[in-house]
Amino acid sequence: MTPAPITHVPSGTDGKEAMLHITSASQGARVRLETLPTAPPKKALKADAKTEFDALGEELFDLQDLLWGARMNSVLIVLQGRDTAGKDGTIKHVVGSLNPRGVSVASFAAPSTEEREHDFLWRIHRHTPRQGEFSIFNRSHYEDVLAVRVHDLAPRSLWKERYGHIRDFEEMLSEHGTIVLKFFLHISQKEQEQRLLAREEEPRKAWKISAGDWEDRRHWAAYTRAYHDVFARTSTKNAPWTIVPADAKWYRNLVVARTVAAALRPYRKRWQQRLDEVGAKKKAELRTWRKKQ
Repeated sequence: MTPAPITHVPSGTDGKEAMLHITSASQGARVRLETLPTAPPKKALKADAKTEFDALGEELFDLQDLLWGARMNSVLIVLQGRDTAGKDGTIKHVVGSLNPRGVSVASFAAPSTEEREHDFLWRIHRHTPRQGEFSIFNRSHYEDVLAVRVHDLAPRSLWKERYGHIRDFEEMLSEHGTIVLKFFLHISQKEQEQRLLAREEEPRKAWKISAGDWEDRRHWAAYTRAYHDVFARTSTKNAPWTIVPADAKWYRNLVVARTVAAALRPYRKRWQQRLDEVGAKKKAELRTWRKKQ
């Protein structure tokens, strides 16, 4: 199999900022997280980011409205990242721009007894979005090739087959109209340590303290290798991975919002056409009803 090319796609309107976006339909791209930035580009300014983020929020709300009305597609956003990378914060800020009417959020912790008695995708599929809706996954089916692998929770012979199952699962969703967007929030070890320590010092964040988070830091390299295989084996044309610099929360949110908006824009015309067709039909039905009165 020919390795998929890794291309840098401009993430700013001036083309000076960049984020890594794996876009090839074939698997095999070799990504090295240690070579990728976790901080914003030097020319990125927080004030400019806020202006752009606010505009993107309005655009996303409008696109969601078309998605909801047309009922031709759905959107699945997968958020993965190390502890403190900002999955909850991304949901709060980016998804906060959407109408909650058409959004659901699912968080996947260790599977329950019932979930373990089914295949690993059973609990995931139940939370995929209906047409017209968004589903946001805070962690996801990828934990079954990440945490399961790193902590030796299942035999290698079992979890190594899951990459193919995941590709097939996401391809099936795509074939049925789901727009699949996957984000890895890329945080540095230094920034993670600062955020973990801050939780101990801030009363409002103390509830987030977990010895498990510190334990996972000991497996940093193992998780890095596991993510490298995830990117290589599950990035496809219809379900690409976007690796987001996550040391600065404002830039992380901006990149995710940009990527979601860019993915939905090509559907705008199609959704609007469907709504125009439905509107014309409804008007005709109303005229017919009035004639009968």
